[in-house]
Amino acid sequence: MSCAERTRRPARFPLEIRAARTPDAPALVWRGNASHPPVTESYRELDRVTAAVAQGLHARGVLPGERVALRLAPGPVYPTLLLALLRAGAVAAPLSTRLPPAALPDLLRRIGCRRLIADSDSVTGKLGGLELLNAQDLFSGAPEDPAVFTPSTFDPGADATIVFTSGSTGSPKAALHTFENHWSSAVGANRNIPLRPGDRWLLSLPLWHVGGLAVVFRCLVGGAAITIAGESEPLADAIPGLGATHVSLVATQLYRLLREKRGRAALLSLKAILLGGGPAPAALIEEALRLGVRLVTSYGSTEMSSQATASRPGDPREALYTAGRPLAFRRLSIAADGEILVRGRTLFRGYVEKTGVAPALDGAGWFHSGDLGRLDADGRLIVLGRRDSMFISGGENVHPEEIEREILRFPGVLETIVVPVTDPEFGARPVAFLRTVDGSLPDTSALDRHLRGTLPGFKAPVRYLVWPAVDEGMKSDRRALAVLAQGSHRTAAE
Repeated sequence: MSCAERTRRPARFPLEIRAARTPDAPALVWRGNASHPPVTESYRELDRVTAAVAQGLHARGVLPGERVALRLAPGPVYPTLLLALLRAGAVAAPLSTRLPPAALPDLLRRIGCRRLIADSDSVTGKLGGLELLNAQDLFSGAPEDPAVFTPSTFDPGADATIVFTSGSTGSPKAALHTFENHWSSAVGANRNIPLRPGDRWLLSLPLWHVGGLAVVFRCLVGGAAITIAGESEPLADAIPGLGATHVSLVATQLYRLLREKRGRAALLSLKAILLGGGPAPAALIEEALRLGVRLVTSYGSTEMSSQATASRPGDPREALYTAGRPLAFRRLSIAADGEILVRGRTLFRGYVEKTGVAPALDGAGWFHSGDLGRLDADGRLIVLGRRDSMFISGGENVHPEEIEREILRFPGVLETIVVPVTDPEFGARPVAFLRTVDGSLPDTSALDRHLRGTLPGFKAPVRYLVWPAVDEGMKSDRRALAVLAQGSHRTAAE
């Protein structure tokens, strides 16, 4: 498929085009649990099933442009329903399964959504007038052998998804994307990390996260297989057991795989590992490179439909300590105050609000990411942290990410978040949450000495707290952690 073919507006739904070109190539590979052999579905079959389900959705009254929410457990049903909704011209709004059912009516009214597709037993109680569609019923009620379904209303430039941001500094926002946003993101990403028929990208991120959605589109563009592990199956087993060739990881996942022999073997079997979701400790990257792992580092956001920048396969070692350069169809600039600005074909339409879609661009068409960064001498991005996470302690500016980078150099620390707590003398002081190998705090006296050897004393945390068990998201909510830290600090002071 040429670059021109991949970026122009398809005359038909892209899955139909892919199925015509590589009908027998695996499109979905999965297993229900680790004890089952993998099941493979070809692009021909996936095309047939999504056509049938899309036709069934239209029969149920789902109209092009209508917003339909999805709240499903991981599995082959999820990407199939997602593609069927897009094929029907609807707007898919994947929801986190961590959201309690009671919170759904208000959330969905906020984005103008009146239908919810869910597993049979995952949503109970009152839904406040929302129409609940059972996921399995949509398959069982679909025509056995539908005619080729290509609605004339399908328009790649129309709205396609609503993805809720991670909410790392507050309430999640509802980001509206077009099909072309996701398609251009996938084409640019695949130019950097090529995907071909026969390749298998393990879906290690949820589909309500933009990184998970990006895997679906990258596989569709390249003709690779969306690969889904069994429930609770460890990555070290899923990668070789499903024949995965590519995977997206966050730093904690990479760290854990490096700790065991089978995990290291799994990493070495992969063609490429896309590392993202936040900063990775330099020591972790160094350990992976010494082993020979094929890493690609990246920076992205929900608003940019996943990756904005990435290092290149085969880049020199020093490039992997950065977030790389902008990918195709993206542009990046650093504002005078250090804020990272982005734009391009992958940039979302805006945030969905009750009154409509609120654009989020400045007068020149740039999106202000809220992240701080700089470019090195080779034009590679170095992310410094969040602009709105800075606080003032004793008249001095404190950037939590600077402290976090130093804490991550300490042995045994997997992840850390530094937040401010109020202080009568300094106004605010830093407190650090730590996620460690064994779940307990390390030797905090030794950690203090380590930090005071590299940072001014006022930047050393006044307390260290164990990472809360309730926080399991891709990104942590700094405001929620600040509330926890404040309560703990007040209790200790009393």
